[in-house]
Amino acid sequence: MANYTGPKVKLSRRVGVPIADLPKHTTKRQLNPPGVHGFRGRRLRDYGVRLNEKQKLRYHYNVLEKQFRNYMDTAGRTKGNTGEVLMRLLEQRLDNVIRRLGWSRSIWSARQTVVHGHILINGKKVDRPSYQVKVGDVITVKKDKMKNITRENLESLPGLEVPGWLTFDPSTLTAKIVAVPTSDQIPFDVNLNLIIEFYR
Repeated sequence: MANYTGPKVKLSRRVGVPIADLPKHTTKRQLNPPGVHGFRGRRLRDYGVRLNEKQKLRYHYNVLEKQFRNYMDTAGRTKGNTGEVLMRLLEQRLDNVIRRLGWSRSIWSARQTVVHGHILINGKKVDRPSYQVKVGDVITVKKDKMKNITRENLESLPGLEVPGWLTFDPSTLTAKIVAVPTSDQIPFDVNLNLIIEFYR
């Protein structure tokens, strides 16, 4: 199971936007371009603009290029707007759902939580971060020790807003998928048309 394990803030600096809602990613200083003083005067050509937009989305959801291309192929074959289908597929990844619920502070710790077998879906252990949740799925935390860590993570994110396509009971740490995510419920701004053009 491949995964990026390098420095994460470097990714935010590379694409020029915070790819995680953590202070070390959102500080203005951290969004300077790479280099000692930040390389000035660089103008991206059309290819570079499209590549940068695609990388933003890839880094935000922590997927590798091959996985991302597979999502693009699936979205292209699925009925409906390709961009919206792509975002729906990425949003419904299990590791992203754990991040959106605030059970983990970042997509990387959410992935680790899932891989270590701490998450149950409909009472069964699921350890694949790419697992696609469906409407009606009930998500719970497996062990008491992990429940304490999850509550600590929730307390460290006081302004967290759980998307409308999820319901969450903090007392039992139980969440349910009640709808399919729509584009206006996704808190990450990206130009999907540029990404689709990149793969044409």
